[in-house]
Amino acid sequence: MDETLERTLSRRRFLRRSGLGFGSLALAGMLGSEARAGVHFPGGARSVIHVFLNGGMSQVDTFDPKPELTRRGGQELPFENLQTERRTGVALPSPFEFRRHGRSGIPVSDIFPRLSRCVDKMAVIRSMHAELPSHELSLMLLNSGHQRLVRPSLGSWLNWGMGSENRNLPGFVVLCPGGLPVGGTNNWRSAFLPGVHQGTLIDTSQADPKKLIPHLRNARLEDGEQRRQFDLLRRINARHLDDHPGEAALEARIESFELAYRMQVEATDAFDIDREPLHIREMYGEGPQNRQLLMARRLVERGVRFVQTWHGSSQPWDSHNNIQSAHRKVASECDQGLAALITDLDQRGLLDETLIVCSGEFGRTPTVELGTSGGGATLGRDHNHWGFSLWMAGGGIRGGTVHGATDEFGFRAVEDPVSVHDLHATILHLLGIDHKRLTYRYAGRDFRLTDLEGEVVRPVVA
Repeated sequence: MDETLERTLSRRRFLRRSGLGFGSLALAGMLGSEARAGVHFPGGARSVIHVFLNGGMSQVDTFDPKPELTRRGGQELPFENLQTERRTGVALPSPFEFRRHGRSGIPVSDIFPRLSRCVDKMAVIRSMHAELPSHELSLMLLNSGHQRLVRPSLGSWLNWGMGSENRNLPGFVVLCPGGLPVGGTNNWRSAFLPGVHQGTLIDTSQADPKKLIPHLRNARLEDGEQRRQFDLLRRINARHLDDHPGEAALEARIESFELAYRMQVEATDAFDIDREPLHIREMYGEGPQNRQLLMARRLVERGVRFVQTWHGSSQPWDSHNNIQSAHRKVASECDQGLAALITDLDQRGLLDETLIVCSGEFGRTPTVELGTSGGGATLGRDHNHWGFSLWMAGGGIRGGTVHGATDEFGFRAVEDPVSVHDLHATILHLLGIDHKRLTYRYAGRDFRLTDLEGEVVRPVVA
């Protein structure tokens, strides 16, 4: 322990800080670079990259081909009581062509020409379902397991339960270009978990790594002066905490100050993709989405536990109008980077310990959305929470796998349906965590990410 810290923390203060508020699991994560106190059994994954195609990727235009939808195009479909957010009309066939790829022969839409080459490393779940066709509620559900109440997000649970592997970087990083998505910071809040475990937002619309995190370095103070200033602040904070033991918000604020100081050197390096060889940068491609995915690889390589990349802040996959041009455009913005992420992690020997989850918050209707003005068809699709697709790769996933199915038109999950709680239970399982045992006592009861539900989707686990 350095001299300053010894003077700052008496034994009594140290015990108060370690015994109150943070809990033993979180403390282990902060004090030990390799701490995995929350792991219940050996898991393949060490970290998670969640690629959020926010807005709602259409399952019938990406990973769930429906020949019957094509045959019945323009006809009324035999569905009742499948309420969506807006009125829809007749069957709308996919304008895209599906081809089988890899040894597994998994069909993928032609809007993902590069990613489709990686299907043998992917598990596609075609039978996901949510609860309501609302962006904000479904985003909350997918991120935190509850669509209305602010609960700790998946990244916060993992960061708290498993600890950090790099004390100089946040354990949970959120990459989002251009501002906050629908629901704002509630998507990555720590809620009643200690505040140090909430996501750290980075606006990746800035290409210059020095501008990604504002005020990271003090332009007016030399390193020595800043060190003395920080030591003074730490002594004052420690004294204040000694007078207010168990104040979780105060503890979190102190930890955030200390983390911000430690980040000054390592954060700039982690986000500077220009330090990558030219052939790696060319493999990922141009644009903010591909740049984010390369950053995500650099972050998990440095021990960040959970990285979430958002495809913009304004639901870019929300194709209510002209799905043909809209979905092709957004897919082209991330197709190269997604394929590169899988390939790059695999070549570095990191894919087995890095779980990639790629999803939207729900899917889209196989029927055409009717315009709100004039009643005319817009050749777009409405929100659909009854059935949708996502894919996972790495981290103990059984590659070349398709799990579950929607009906013959792609509207509703009918075979081996998978809820969001099941998805969360599976993610935790792949990291060596029993979702029923990862609990936090708050307001007189034990909480967990999966609430009272959730079953591990065993067929997608290697």
